[in-house]
Amino acid sequence: MPVIPSRDHFGGCLIGQCLGDALGFPVEGCAPEICGPYVAELRKNPGKHRTLLGAQIRVCQYTDDSQLAREWIQSYLACGRFDPVDYAARISAIFSENRIVGRGLATDRAARRLAAGTSWQEAGDPKGNAGNGTAMRAAPVGLAFGHEPAEMARVSHEQGWITHHDPRCSAGSVAIAGAVALAVAPHRLDSQAFTHQLAEWVRPLDALFAEEITRIPGWIALPPKDAAPLLSSAGAPNFNDGWKWISPYVIPSVLWSLYAFLQSPDSYWETVCTTIESGGDVDTTAAMAGAISGAH
Repeated sequence: MPVIPSRDHFGGCLIGQCLGDALGFPVEGCAPEICGPYVAELRKNPGKHRTLLGAQIRVCQYTDDSQLAREWIQSYLACGRFDPVDYAARISAIFSENRIVGRGLATDRAARRLAAGTSWQEAGDPKGNAGNGTAMRAAPVGLAFGHEPAEMARVSHEQGWITHHDPRCSAGSVAIAGAVALAVAPHRLDSQAFTHQLAEWVRPLDALFAEEITRIPGWIALPPKDAAPLLSSAGAPNFNDGWKWISPYVIPSVLWSLYAFLQSPDSYWETVCTTIESGGDVDTTAAMAGAISGAH
């Protein structure tokens, strides 16, 4: 069962998310042929904070993934509970005041609707837009509510509903929050039990997503270069959003983050490096995996 987390769990989770996000940012959207050498250099020089892509120098920087998770924590602290009205106002403000680093398209559209006066219940992008914009910010929900799984699922869904109305987005939020809740347990993690529990929490929102989560222990036996092509098409084998490798589609990006953590649950550094070297939406996948690993 999930345990009540300590202050250090909260710190580890948020710092772990920010660092994973920042390390992935310089090679966001790049191929494994670029991400692999970048990660190899990081392994040799963990203090490296910039990379050269063509003629452009890209510096490590946390982005909207971490900013919106931090806003959730700030809202929770200010209200003493989860208040969707307050959190929606914070999402609207960070976009309208141009404080956001990297604008997820669906979240940006929802933020504009919120700023125009649309309620938090109605502002989200419609079903069919199933990006990872809600899962990427859900990690602290698992710390605040992991000891109450039903409440954790409700809050994960509601915080995501503000910007995304696709049930797969809610399922991804529950998966990341639930993974963090389970990761704070002091004993060694068992991947079968871990993924079984996550699937049970996710299933009421999306049965297919839940079934894909149960396949992760089998994928863990594969090296990342063999597992990545399988996970990248999970959940919708004929889906094509124009991204190669691990895309922002919520199912493969959440699955890849869980895979990377469960491959090396006792090493934050290995988890983040594995997440990034696959290529694709690596700032977000490394943010999610980093949050889980940092909490653990």
